[in-house]
Amino acid sequence: MAVSDPLGDMLTRIRNAQMRGKSVVKTPASRLREGVLTVLETEGYIRGYSRTEFGNGQAEFDIELKYFDGEPVIRTIERISRPGRRVYSSVKTLPQVNNGLGVSIVSTPKGVMPDWQAREENVGGEVLCRVF
Repeated sequence: MAVSDPLGDMLTRIRNAQMRGKSVVKTPASRLREGVLTVLETEGYIRGYSRTEFGNGQAEFDIELKYFDGEPVIRTIERISRPGRRVYSSVKTLPQVNNGLGVSIVSTPKGVMPDWQAREENVGGEVLCRVF
């Protein structure tokens, strides 16, 4: 079955797996999802991820979730820009999450990056999601 919002599907899988206390969650692979997972890993919200290739050209990611004292490290992960309502932001109006304690993930012409890096590189783009 085709998913109309692949990134939203991945975020929901992560959210649901953390509510159930799972250590690993699987999701189909794509370049956009890989970019978001890379940002989540470098910012310390997940332990890591690995790509599993199948023989028919399909691939999936195994995402290792991170917990601290039995609580998920990701308290809130929510989609901002949706297929029905895209949200774009210039570098001057990039949203700051919890006074810098969280991160907005932005898709820019230079790739998928956290909001602080987009400010450093002076680029805006589509605000994909926010994590804290």
